Amino acid sequence: MMRKLFVSSTLVFCLALGGFWVASLLLTTPAAEADVKPAAAGRQIAAVEVAGHNSPTDCWMILGTDVFDFSTYLPQHPSDPDVITPWCGKDASEAYLTKTKGRPHSPYADSLLPKFHIGTLKRG
Repeated sequence: MMRKLFVSSTLVFCLALGGFWVASLLLTTPAAEADVKPAAAGRQIAAVEVAGHNSPTDCWMILGTDVFDFSTYLPQHPSDPDVITPWCGKDASEAYLTKTKGRPHSPYADSLLPKFHIGTLKRG
């Protein structure tokens, strides 16, 4: 009986510890990933220019009023890159906010965006 209690308690402890570890990975952003490219701060990019970057190896997207270059990120995306590539060269705001089954992306995904930010959308 004591052995079962010990094994059960140890298992619960390990699962809880693992859960906290995974949560900390998802909710924290390494400093290197949070850096915005300095040249991107004032750059204005027209939608026509974004439209020219519409392939998996050259993939720019509009999210809200910002423009991102996800070319290097596509192979790292947790789901199949084919889910993202139809949005290359387009405004993907709605798709980003309502991914699979209408759920938003995770805080971790949001924290990655500054790394890929290349400018703001030029209106007009």
